[in-house]
Amino acid sequence: MESSNPAFRSLREQPGAQPGVRTPMAPTAAYLQEMYGQPSVGAPARERFLTLDDVVAKTSIVLAMGVVAAVLTISFSTSWALVVPALIVGLVLSLVIIFKQSTNPALILSYAAAEGVLLGAITGAFQENPKYAGIGLQALVGTLGVFAGMLVVYKTGAIRVTPKFTKMLLGVMVGIFALVLFNLVASAFGANLHLRDGGTMSIVLSLVIIVVAALSFLLDFDQIDRAIKIGAPASAAWYFAFGLMVTLVWLYLEILQFLGYMRNS
Repeated sequence: MESSNPAFRSLREQPGAQPGVRTPMAPTAAYLQEMYGQPSVGAPARERFLTLDDVVAKTSIVLAMGVVAAVLTISFSTSWALVVPALIVGLVLSLVIIFKQSTNPALILSYAAAEGVLLGAITGAFQENPKYAGIGLQALVGTLGVFAGMLVVYKTGAIRVTPKFTKMLLGVMVGIFALVLFNLVASAFGANLHLRDGGTMSIVLSLVIIVVAALSFLLDFDQIDRAIKIGAPASAAWYFAFGLMVTLVWLYLEILQFLGYMRNS
């Protein structure tokens, strides 16, 4: 089962496993024998295995970078002018990281900073209007609350990540992205499908997107769990932190949009 997050790729198959079958097992005895049998002097040390603490630590660093960049950006009176540059830089960096499967801390932290500037610029544009005062803090609390809630759901097994669940969620995500893209193209030609104008349909669509983004965390958590069990290298923690950041940015923007709709209603 692969994560819906484009940053998370399928895990490698275990040596000796049947083709197409991924077995969430610890490193094999042969692999461990090879590692411990290496000379202790003059030979490069093999990287240690990924742990949950690694993922938590790297994710905290990445999120902290994003939050600091966002807060500094909001303080600028013309923060809205940074929306397009930050969007372009963030998109380019994310594509480089995804296609290169990069675990480079500098690259991933640069992405976090760019996304922080983007979120700060959009939030600042909202809060220039007194009607939206404090909306950024509400969106941040809501985002972190959803993230923590879905982590509890995953750990307790309240919703199990099964192949059927994964296929259904991916199908819904594709449908949502297609609908949003169609609405964007239609609006470019002057048509109003009432999907992003603050009306009832806009509120319903925003709620659906928030639910789907929240559920996608379950697939991300499952992917991290599997990586730990098969003995992925510790450096992979940076890549998983990047993947979680992608989903958090998506969720924050949608919650911000939803709160904006509610304040206008």
